[in-house]
Amino acid sequence: MATVLICRRFPRLSRVTTFSTTAKCKAESGSGKSKQKKEENPETASTRTESAATIQLLNPLDYRVLYNPSAYARSRAASQQHAARNSGHALGDTSTSPGATQVQHTFGTASSQALPPLRNALPKPKSKPLLEQTISARLSAAQTKEEAENEKTETHDSKEDPRVFQKGRPEYRFLSYDKFEPIETLPLEEGDSILHSVAICKGSQSPGTITDYFRKLSRLPAEQHAALVSKPRFNTLCRCAVKNIRSFSTSDLIDILKACVRLVVPPTHPLLNACENEFCRRVWDMNLDQLLLVADCWRCLERSVPSYLSILFSYANMHWKDLTLPQFVQLVYIIGEGRRSPTDLTQKVESMILKYLDSFTLEEVGAICLGLFKSLSGISDHVMRKIADRVSLQMEDMSIYALVNVLKMLRYTRMDHLPLLKELGKVIPARIPTVNIQGIMHITLTCSSLHYFDEGIMAAVATSLPSKVTYCRSKDAAKFLWSFGCLDYEPPNEEEFYSSLIEQLHRKLHEFGKFPEHLLTGLLGLAFVKRFPEELIDYALRDEFVQKTRGSKYELKKDLFTLGKSVEIECPSYQGSRLPPQLYQEITEMVLNFAEQEIYVRPEIVEATSLLESMLGGPEYVKSHMILPHTRSSDLEVHLAMDGHPIPFNLKDSIADKKLKDIGVSLTDDLMTQLIKGRSNSQLPVEVENEARTPGQERGEEARTPRAGDRAALSGGALIADARLQVEPKSGHGLEAPPRPFTLNRQPWGVKLAIQVSNRNHYCYCSKRLLGLHCLKRRQLQQLGYVVVELPFWEWFPLLKRTRSEKLSYLHYKVFNPALLSRAG
Repeated sequence: MATVLICRRFPRLSRVTTFSTTAKCKAESGSGKSKQKKEENPETASTRTESAATIQLLNPLDYRVLYNPSAYARSRAASQQHAARNSGHALGDTSTSPGATQVQHTFGTASSQALPPLRNALPKPKSKPLLEQTISARLSAAQTKEEAENEKTETHDSKEDPRVFQKGRPEYRFLSYDKFEPIETLPLEEGDSILHSVAICKGSQSPGTITDYFRKLSRLPAEQHAALVSKPRFNTLCRCAVKNIRSFSTSDLIDILKACVRLVVPPTHPLLNACENEFCRRVWDMNLDQLLLVADCWRCLERSVPSYLSILFSYANMHWKDLTLPQFVQLVYIIGEGRRSPTDLTQKVESMILKYLDSFTLEEVGAICLGLFKSLSGISDHVMRKIADRVSLQMEDMSIYALVNVLKMLRYTRMDHLPLLKELGKVIPARIPTVNIQGIMHITLTCSSLHYFDEGIMAAVATSLPSKVTYCRSKDAAKFLWSFGCLDYEPPNEEEFYSSLIEQLHRKLHEFGKFPEHLLTGLLGLAFVKRFPEELIDYALRDEFVQKTRGSKYELKKDLFTLGKSVEIECPSYQGSRLPPQLYQEITEMVLNFAEQEIYVRPEIVEATSLLESMLGGPEYVKSHMILPHTRSSDLEVHLAMDGHPIPFNLKDSIADKKLKDIGVSLTDDLMTQLIKGRSNSQLPVEVENEARTPGQERGEEARTPRAGDRAALSGGALIADARLQVEPKSGHGLEAPPRPFTLNRQPWGVKLAIQVSNRNHYCYCSKRLLGLHCLKRRQLQQLGYVVVELPFWEWFPLLKRTRSEKLSYLHYKVFNPALLSRAG
């Protein structure tokens, strides 16, 4: 028995309640144990801090998870029953299994925030009546059966599932290897006889005989293949084949390669090296069907053959006009599996898609999208929109697997196809319970990547996910958290949803050393919705983990920056690891340099800044900068006194503006004399003095003694004399605040405004729902004492085309809103 300190986070609160729980960590395996779990009632948790409970792991200790990058449900039987609907399974890279892994979940006693609530069950009595034992056994058996069905749904064949489209046309039999092709099993005695003949003849067999031996041996029972490949006599046969490699006809050589696929010969076997070299030599003497079949065999053998593929693509490019529909689809599939995009085929691929689009089966449409996605092939918006048009009309007839492949490409091309997205909201929610966890992840990620919020989809995902969460890879759990956080959606079952995913992150902690980006992705998604699991954050901000992020193929400094600074602002009691100050400084400079080049110069921000300076009295009243650099967007900062008058605070930018701004100097003879001989003895011309006043002084406010910097700008250089300052004409007098009766040094403190010039990328698609990162930013600005004022894009962008007075009137309304002062202090 061990006492564990558990910190539970209640909805929408940063405070947590701590209670003590007694955990019984007893491994239970087999099918006779009930796994019923009951979630703690948050309303009673705080009043029963001394209660004890037995905690069971959510996943059995002998549970296996197959790592496959994509796979989507329905059962294989369904796909074989109805070829037209082509039930979807997942494509992925090479499948690996970590095997049965015992996971130990340890919670530290120092955590004080947002640790996931653990489910618990009542302790089991030592003995049960016979009837209760019978009922319990039946429930356990039913639950075991359900778990077996779930596991069957989640498992998939990463090599065969992407090939479902090949079952739709008979022509694919000549272009691809079919592992399900019925063959007559060879008796073991005949196999032994063949190997005996190989040993006796010692390489004197003819090429035809060698080929026949390979064909026959490949028909041995599957359970004998591994033993056969390791036998010395089989290796002798392989050496005979290598020795006679150029003597085989092309069809015989293909049959040998197919036999190697059936026997699962290792991809680095010397025989395969010889075959690859020979096929590369013969490419131009083969037809396209043969070339595609050989390429398919290489894929089945999981052998990388870049040289062969390069020659194949050149051949296809020369014979492009002769490609049939099945040949084209198979070629795109091979392109995707080879993870490379031949640039000279891009335009031709697009034209062929448009040519055959109405003739493709829905599975072929999915296969084409997957091939383009995996090879990172660019595709025009026009072609992608045509594909989406067709899918949106036939989505109900499409397998989940094919649909997810289309969604991947939609995500890759950033295509905002509203009819498809709306149809997705109608079709997908009801099908979510039957979808594999990785399929659900890709559906959810598509919505968040396209900033498209559909509550029906997200609620269905949230409802289905907790029971499937143990099937999540670290990547899946991270993407779910990111997607829900990005769309700022907390579902009705938010505590169960988030706690189950946080627990899964703990289980997958060992994976984050290799994939650090996944942990940061998940933690940022949680931060967006104000959830901060401190143990995981402490792990992510440690020096060891930060060092691991440097080895990632992704740039993770900004993510560390956002996470670290968010914790500083929102978790004042946090006592864990923090990023070093020099790293903060480095990332801040990087972000600000980017902002100066890409953000501050945007027309909508430049216009707002200029007009606010004119309206308020000069650049000293407005500062265009990032108040929170870790949120990666800019602000226009304005300070108002309690009486509503603006307060000058941006003295540095004001002086720089006066010194460096192009002030339109007229090169008169007098000025040239001054430049050559020195400062003129003449007094400062009255007209220049008047033009040099701030717009606030022109509006009749009390004269203020110029600051030292301003005096230097007015009198400290030869350029001042007779200079023609291009000051904007007085306008918008109706927008002016009343005359200010106070001086610069006596301004009472008021309110700091953080004006947001938003754009469409800050919101969900076709809505006014703010995205998670910008919710986080505004929440943190408020915590730091700022009042957030927004110039929403749907108001400000149309005004950019209107008159100056209209824009000033709008800004005056936004800045001098009396309600703002009520929020001060």
